[in-house]
Amino acid sequence: MQVHSRAIVAKQRDRMVHRGWSVWIGGVLLGLGNTALAACDSGLAERMQAALQPRRVLDHDLAACKTWPTVIGRNVVVLPLQHAVSDRGARSLDMELLVVQRPDNGNTERDKVVARLFLPELLVEDADLRIQDVQLDTGRYLLANGERAFGLRVSYQRQDPARPYAAETLRLFVLDRKNTLRPAMDELVMRRDSGEWDLACQGRFEELRTQLTPQPVPRNGIGWAGLEVRRSLVVRHRAPDESGQCSEHAGAPRYTTVTLQASEGRYAIPPALRGP
Repeated sequence: MQVHSRAIVAKQRDRMVHRGWSVWIGGVLLGLGNTALAACDSGLAERMQAALQPRRVLDHDLAACKTWPTVIGRNVVVLPLQHAVSDRGARSLDMELLVVQRPDNGNTERDKVVARLFLPELLVEDADLRIQDVQLDTGRYLLANGERAFGLRVSYQRQDPARPYAAETLRLFVLDRKNTLRPAMDELVMRRDSGEWDLACQGRFEELRTQLTPQPVPRNGIGWAGLEVRRSLVVRHRAPDESGQCSEHAGAPRYTTVTLQASEGRYAIPPALRGP
């Protein structure tokens, strides 16, 4: 019976390490990564880097491109540029965001940069917490009269199996009527799976999910829409039961709602909502 129980615990541990946590990240990467490859397969990111940042090292794996449906032929491009790397495995990345107008005939020589924004050391990772993916979100983020935003989503994962951690965050950027690109919302945690356990059974885990919904723009056209942040948090505990089997108990979901208001066109994120 004891050998049988150990085998079951080992299988459950493998599911937690290899399925429960890595599959979530894998699912995000599988669902989003293919889109990035399809959008950038024309070499748009590489051409932009060669033209605008020829002396910088581009992280090709994290570069992203996506059509912005607001304007025909308009694309958003993310250029992750290596800033610094330490001997302990930590590194930082500068990010160049571009809005590019592309011709209807596909002539890449006529690609025109409409707006650009350089963000020094926007992303930082260390030997423990790694950046897994960078993606563009061109959802309908109408924040004010004539002010549309796009999102930058970043996926993180911790390498420590005893303290699993996977998260996705979102930032928003606005392109105004004068084609000026600027930050609109700081980093907000959209998904987070985290926990700590003994690699056998005993442990505590959290699942956090966030839904961001822009409220209607004021009817008089003056001011900015509120951003409604709805969150759900589920806490799970795992421990051996009386028979030695590893059992799990999930608490009732806890729901919270916060509305973010803009100050001078920018939404600050409360500390409890920040990432990663």
